Amino acid sequence: MATLYVLLRTLFLTNGVRNGITEMCLLELNKHALKFIQKEVRIIDMGPANKTASMQSEFSLKKILPVLLAVTSGMFLVILDSTIMNVAVPKLVSAFDTNLSTIQWVITAYTLSLSAIIPLAGWFSDRFSSKRMFMTSIVLFVLASVLCALAQTPEQLIIFRILQGLGGGMVAPIGIATVFSVSPPDKRGSVMGILGIPMLLAPILGPILSGWLIEFINWHWIFFINVPVGFIALLMAWRYLPTAKPKHNSKLDVVGAILAPISFASLVFAVHQAGEKGWSNAWTLGSLIFGIVMLTIFIWHELQQKYPLLELRVFRSPAFVHGILVAWLNQIALFGSILLFPLYLQQVKGLSPLEAGLYVIPQAILSTVGINLGGKLFDRYGVRPVAIMGILSLSGSLLALTQVTANTSPLYIMCSFAFAGLGQGLTMMQINTHVLKSAPKELVSRVTPITTSAQQIMSSFGVTITMAFLAEKIRELPSQHTLNQLGHAFGSTFWITLGFAIAALVLSIFFAKRIENKTAAPQSK
Repeated sequence: MATLYVLLRTLFLTNGVRNGITEMCLLELNKHALKFIQKEVRIIDMGPANKTASMQSEFSLKKILPVLLAVTSGMFLVILDSTIMNVAVPKLVSAFDTNLSTIQWVITAYTLSLSAIIPLAGWFSDRFSSKRMFMTSIVLFVLASVLCALAQTPEQLIIFRILQGLGGGMVAPIGIATVFSVSPPDKRGSVMGILGIPMLLAPILGPILSGWLIEFINWHWIFFINVPVGFIALLMAWRYLPTAKPKHNSKLDVVGAILAPISFASLVFAVHQAGEKGWSNAWTLGSLIFGIVMLTIFIWHELQQKYPLLELRVFRSPAFVHGILVAWLNQIALFGSILLFPLYLQQVKGLSPLEAGLYVIPQAILSTVGINLGGKLFDRYGVRPVAIMGILSLSGSLLALTQVTANTSPLYIMCSFAFAGLGQGLTMMQINTHVLKSAPKELVSRVTPITTSAQQIMSSFGVTITMAFLAEKIRELPSQHTLNQLGHAFGSTFWITLGFAIAALVLSIFFAKRIENKTAAPQSK
């Protein structure tokens, strides 16, 4: 184009004819040449940074929506099953003609196997590819669900629940790492927010579905329901998850693979025992001390390894440590409170499981609103304002719930639950996304098992301390206590979760302000 311009201009000028037509032609030629030069300059100026920014600006959610749907369906399957079991415990006690402590092992065994397999998720996904392991986990989970539905004794049900936990444990860490890796850095808040929807809706919808299945069909269907949901999740994973080449040279840290499940399972077991028998119980103290010792040895061992099972070096990052501390406190407040909601509605207000589930529909609605709004705000302003707003909403809700009694109006209860859901939606995935962004991208697959394992322990800890405190408050009541007195016991318990929420709120104030992406600077000029 530049050569053609020079030739034509030379042709006009060498002919010596400077009439109006010639001047017009030269003028047009100059204009087109100027446009071309400007275009060339823009192309030259678009270096790697500006190309990245241009690609991110052209990002469309439709491109990764199939991947998102595949991962969320798998996560929804696993989380839904966990929440369904909470409502089904009384029915299982009568169905198997056993006691509560035996059936409690149905939940404890599942949680222990879940905690044991999560640390291995990073190595399995590297060694055999994340897609293959995600699908294998779903298949194992569904097959174990069928076995659970066909169980004839409590012992069989406990064994099959262990298999279920081994299958479901790797779904969340592998799924989160997959979605994080395919999302542009400046859109991860919105994308991970969508991924958090099953984490918010499943605990709310689970009691409703469980109550309906138990009341109108039978308890077997709380496990059979996993078959169609699992088939859909498996089909979508096969069709849409990206295929990655397995890293056959990925070395397994054998010692770490032994120490991690033992230490994490021991800690979770100690927390569960504390909820049932108290912190002074010999089994509780023994497993707690053993778990801490094994965890200490595991941490020391991992820091010496060139190829560790869990990448614990990320704890050297102050931003990572700060973010994960806020996440832990927030999770204790959230999960400790969520379990109290249906218990209060059934034991104090006298509602059926299905009616109690309907009460939390506003919570589900505002959770969905919060998670979509929180993702957009996170992408634009960073984690600090989103975390502060979300934890403030949760804290206000818990403060309101400290005043509940047997005579509290349904509107008051539903509004309190709803704002807890809003806080849950605004904070949960956004803080987790901030934590993952604080880690190097190449280590994300090894970091998500850390955050998932910790979440399992912290959620169990939150449930345990709230239930232990509630049990203590109920024991203090007179033998012929009124519903109002029982309601006050629940109100007092909400002060515990409020304390953790306030601690998370204080720490969230110190989140760093959003640092603008440097790639945007040339464009602004």
